[in-house]
Amino acid sequence: MPKITFIGAGSTVFAKNLLGDILAYPELAGSTIALHDIDEERLQTTRIVAERLAAGRDAHPRIETHLDRCAALDGADYAISMFQIGGYRPSTVVDFEIPKKYGLRQTIGDTLGIGGIMRGLRTIPVFLDVARDMERVCPDAWLLNYVNPMAINTMAIQKATRIKNVGLCHSVQGTVEHLSEDIDVPAEEIRYVCAGINHMAFYLNFWRRTPNGGVEDLYPYIQRVIDEGRVPEDNMVRYEMFRRLGYFVTESSEHFAEYVPWFIKRDRPDLLEKFNIPLDEYIHRCEFQIAGWEFARRRMERPDEVTEEDLQAFVSYLRSQKLASKKMIEGAIEQLLEFDKPKQSLEYGSGIIHSIETNTPRVVYGNVLNHGLIDNLPQGCAVEVPCLVDANGVQPTKIGALPTHLAALMRTQVNVQELTVEAALTGRREAIYHAAMLDPHTAAELDLEQIWNLVDDLIAAHGDWLPAYD
Repeated sequence: MPKITFIGAGSTVFAKNLLGDILAYPELAGSTIALHDIDEERLQTTRIVAERLAAGRDAHPRIETHLDRCAALDGADYAISMFQIGGYRPSTVVDFEIPKKYGLRQTIGDTLGIGGIMRGLRTIPVFLDVARDMERVCPDAWLLNYVNPMAINTMAIQKATRIKNVGLCHSVQGTVEHLSEDIDVPAEEIRYVCAGINHMAFYLNFWRRTPNGGVEDLYPYIQRVIDEGRVPEDNMVRYEMFRRLGYFVTESSEHFAEYVPWFIKRDRPDLLEKFNIPLDEYIHRCEFQIAGWEFARRRMERPDEVTEEDLQAFVSYLRSQKLASKKMIEGAIEQLLEFDKPKQSLEYGSGIIHSIETNTPRVVYGNVLNHGLIDNLPQGCAVEVPCLVDANGVQPTKIGALPTHLAALMRTQVNVQELTVEAALTGRREAIYHAAMLDPHTAAELDLEQIWNLVDDLIAAHGDWLPAYD
């Protein structure tokens, strides 16, 4: 059976979900699971969780833990990346607080915008080190990447290394689940083709089979949500974009709001209220997760010590918090309450491994380089398209041309992604200025001198988390 290495396994909850998915397949239940992290304490928590998951599924994997990345990767067939360089403190806080001094506000800051640019510049050098390790000790392995900024990382890895790689996200299949609830159509009935770039892909068609074998377009059902005043309060941006563009986008409203120049404006608080845009949302999420981590770890490591009264008291505490949205709070509560009842997640990683190992064909949505896949996006940029997976690996599907207005919107993002990758691979500081200058939200809020000064301040504040730029 294969060896599967988790890079950043201290991300315990995410690692738990993927481990549960993998061990649910009988063909993978005896795999070697190599867990790697630089935080020994969190690594040991994940090991305990992995052992409990295996026992609960009557699986018998070989579980290893490694502080040394090369040892974890040695002989691997698959490597799954799930790390964050610089962590919440200092790096994420820096990415939010310094732009705020210039009047530039963000919601998530991990994909595009000034936050996404800086996160990409911190992350790419580490990925290149990981890839060099893989080229030495597991050159034929697949790297399944879950680390944001997805498009920037995918482009850099595939341009600068020989490692087989696909970038994975849950926004395509996750949005289908959300829309299923909005339009009251079971998710398993919905069929679609989606394409674009990560966090800005659109459903080119959205339909289901009728009982007589025909095809029913489900886009009118989405329009009906607007017409009947049923747009969810936490998804108003995406429904507004659907109203304007005619296609539904994959990433959440809080993400999308900072990708474009139309929703977050320092002199328009009415827009924030109208579209329910949660500024500093990622900061609030991190604070919420930190607040609950110690209890969550105790439940994961020593569940017998946690009484039902303890659990209910902590659930009440979570619900009293003002740091996170109701959806996030209820999701965290579900994780705690259902911890010993693992269910298959929406993540593609386990299915990809299963398909390659067993030659079972399936379709996933992956991030790959655009080599003739989407005609009206730049060749060599990172695109998100349907991919066939079997024993031959991950094979992207040609889409052709996207609707012109959708491709035009995506190109505003691709410009920033390409310049960020150029800066990371060449060490040219000028490319960072240009990436920030061309970011739609940053350009809508700041003048050129402010943008140059902001970049300088961020580079200085990140210090050794960034390489030197000429």
